[in-house]
Amino acid sequence: MELYLDSANLKEIEEGFKLGFLNGLTTTPTFMQREGITDIDKMIVKLSKMVPVLQIEALGNTAEEVLKEAERQLKLGLNPKTTVFKIPVSLEGVRACKMLRNKGYLVNVHLVYTLQQAYMAMQAGATYVCPLVGRLQDQGHDALALVEQCVDAVDYYGYDTKIMFSSVRTTEHVRNAINIGVHTITVPLKILKSLTDNNFTTLGTDQFIADTRLMTVRIKEAINGINPIVKADMKLTDAIIKMTEYGFGCVTVVNKDGSVKGIFTDGDLRRALPKGGKDFLNKKMGDFTYGVPISIESDLLLNEAAAIFKKTNVDTILVTSKGKPVGMLDIQDLKG
Repeated sequence: MELYLDSANLKEIEEGFKLGFLNGLTTTPTFMQREGITDIDKMIVKLSKMVPVLQIEALGNTAEEVLKEAERQLKLGLNPKTTVFKIPVSLEGVRACKMLRNKGYLVNVHLVYTLQQAYMAMQAGATYVCPLVGRLQDQGHDALALVEQCVDAVDYYGYDTKIMFSSVRTTEHVRNAINIGVHTITVPLKILKSLTDNNFTTLGTDQFIADTRLMTVRIKEAINGINPIVKADMKLTDAIIKMTEYGFGCVTVVNKDGSVKGIFTDGDLRRALPKGGKDFLNKKMGDFTYGVPISIESDLLLNEAAAIFKKTNVDTILVTSKGKPVGMLDIQDLKG
């Protein structure tokens, strides 16, 4: 099934065709007017250089006028092999379709609302026949039945015509088009971008990325660079100021030789302050009793850290390099 973008917005068109596999672009004078375009010919030429196939309107009150307009547009520099002329279905429209097809031009008979209209376009040799599904459904009609009947007619009678599913409003419309077996669909960028979305896919992808990160990223590559270190002879008040400056919930206390003495946390402060009073604030960091800090070497993989987080149920681990503190690893750092 051919996939077309339905738009006249240059940013949308550039974004859509970066995918690399769209078959072409459908556009209308109405789309262009909404985008504030005043020089239609200039825009058509520009679009023709951006997309593999361009479908544009050829309007006229008579078949001769439609043919004249199509040939005028070709003289702008359009390639007849990659330009499809869209003609609204009518008696003059299908006559114009036949005239253009006799000259080897490509034609899309669109604004089709009935099987009879589609039949006349097929009989006239239309390259594409384009029912408007969304608009038909807005009027309470069974648009999907019409599209299916058009596909069946092409298959049964052997017409060399492609049925284009247009006026796409939802991703469900795309699924409908696939199930019916249409030959072509033209889709707005908003719908096109949502066709690969699925919550379960997102969850699975995120899990794969997270697990791969654990197995390939080393701890020194994951730490956020925040490493508030204080010496054992520093006053607690100064250490609190440093914690506040860093916006971190703990500081690493080191001895004169740089070895780790312990970790002092904001939780330790909250628990001790009510008991110690003002005198407590005058203490030095080396005056406190510390347990052996939970630490890990920076060259290890995040997998090792994940195991420690799970085993100890802590939120932060001291990161060392040959026993010297180099940072803190937060459990959130595992996610990147």
